[in-house]
Amino acid sequence: MPFIRTDRFKRDFRDLPERIKRRAEQALRFLSANLRHPSLRAKKMEGQRDPQGRDIWEARVSRSHRFTFAIDGDTYILYRIGPHDIEPHPV
Repeated sequence: MPFIRTDRFKRDFRDLPERIKRRAEQALRFLSANLRHPSLRAKKMEGQRDPQGRDIWEARVSRSHRFTFAIDGDTYILYRIGPHDIEPHPV
């Protein structure tokens, strides 16, 4: 499935350490191939929706980093990437 990277996701990604960027790129390849890939541990975030009412999901990049996204038809909308305490989506 194709990705739409929000401006916030692009800024977050740019600020990541190089080793986390490489892991994130691998995680996005896994996501593109299979939402249920075991290393992603992808799940819906309880009670989180974007402004359009879509469920917000999170997936693991590493023990310390995750990314958040929504699914719109056959497209993933990537919102944030960073430490686990990031806000799920830009307000």
